[in-house]
Amino acid sequence: MGESNQKEIEIRRYRPEDCPVLAQLFYQTVRRTNLGDYTQAQVEAWAPAPPEEGRWSAMLLHHETWIAEEAGEIIGFATLDGDYFDHLFVRWDRQGRGAARALADALENRAREKGCSQIDVHASITARPFFEKRGYRIVKEQQVERRGQKLTNFVMAKAISGA
Repeated sequence: MGESNQKEIEIRRYRPEDCPVLAQLFYQTVRRTNLGDYTQAQVEAWAPAPPEEGRWSAMLLHHETWIAEEAGEIIGFATLDGDYFDHLFVRWDRQGRGAARALADALENRAREKGCSQIDVHASITARPFFEKRGYRIVKEQQVERRGQKLTNFVMAKAISGA
């Protein structure tokens, strides 16, 4: 009877039909959320229009991909490539509700199940505080190039031994 304002976030595995939604989610989120830490030119280079669905489809099938849903609607996703935490994006208007935490838990648990002792991520300036709160440490700051633009990110690592 006492219904909460916050709906339950469910985590599931990726299905190919999710691809168009995820490509658009990435595009919109980078261009809105990351604009506080990167220039307009940088976010446009990072997330070009229109989203390249063919490239996204191949990547999402190659990686282990998890989806966060709230009330049956996709609100985020995360990908794992071996011991590399490659993507973590939550829809720009659904952040702060626990989806990123739930996705990161799922990826870290999967990496642990696979026998990984450490998980690595290249975190944006925007994502760095999230990963630091989860116990990731900065290995180095680096500049990456996307379509002629240099973007700062951080190579970070976290020990995830199974004990």
